[in-house]
Amino acid sequence: MFARQSRIVWFLLLFAVSAPALAVPVLVDGRWLESRLDDARIVIVDMSDDDGQYQRFHIPHAVRLPYQALLKQHVLGDPHKEDSPRYPVRLDDRELAGLLGRLGITREKYVVAYDDVGGLNAARLFWELERIGHPRVSVLDGGLVRWILDGRKVVNDVRKPKPAAYVLEAGGRANEASLDDVRAARDKRGALLLDVRSKEAYRGERKDPRSGHIPGAHWWEWDQAVAIDQGFTRREEGALRRLLRNAGLADTKRSVITYCQSGHRAAHTYLTLRSLGFEDVRVYAASMNEYGLLKSEPVKQGK
Repeated sequence: MFARQSRIVWFLLLFAVSAPALAVPVLVDGRWLESRLDDARIVIVDMSDDDGQYQRFHIPHAVRLPYQALLKQHVLGDPHKEDSPRYPVRLDDRELAGLLGRLGITREKYVVAYDDVGGLNAARLFWELERIGHPRVSVLDGGLVRWILDGRKVVNDVRKPKPAAYVLEAGGRANEASLDDVRAARDKRGALLLDVRSKEAYRGERKDPRSGHIPGAHWWEWDQAVAIDQGFTRREEGALRRLLRNAGLADTKRSVITYCQSGHRAAHTYLTLRSLGFEDVRVYAASMNEYGLLKSEPVKQGK
């Protein structure tokens, strides 16, 4: 009897410890973060669009991460030729781990990212951390804009993080789409392709035969998810689901691949869909920067 009771107690304790990790929200609000500013287990990451913004003021205890630090240049063709096409791609896992370590982030830390552009930059870090299986990461809904509108405290002291070792582990989320995945979706053998660029970019320019969209892709511009009049927070869920439904995306169990020009806006739509309960969402990180250069791959203009 004692052994059985001990097993029950052990199970309950294990559940109590693991449950918070399982319940980490995709988006958190200012009230939630304000009440945890002094929690040493949380690393707040400032990804405001302007480097100088962090110097002017930021959320207390935030460390700075420019969006461009998450990227490196890829050369298509001969790297020794100046005219070889170049476009930004994500860091490899070890490079990303090194970057996280320099920010003082370990796998034990709860990362909360924010920016001042409706989550556009913070979403990329969210996607990257989910990709490598970081246990706890959220984005501050509305970011610095909503934080200031709500009258919450900001500071201008530059925080120098204490470097740490970020240890990569297996088990990340399969949230990156390859070119082969995109081809399968294009040929209606896989996920729904979602082009989140502007309508003009989706339709293409007649003078540019490589402009337009990947055949079969639905159009849904990324910033439809942002309620600018509500402090750059995510649009109300009901309205957002209606907009997505109009784009042919209603079932949260549907497999989706998002893309744009560079993977930047596509990561924001990844964040949006994840916040709505979509589980099988992938980002084609190289997006049209890669696809548009591959003359063997078809593009479509118009609707």
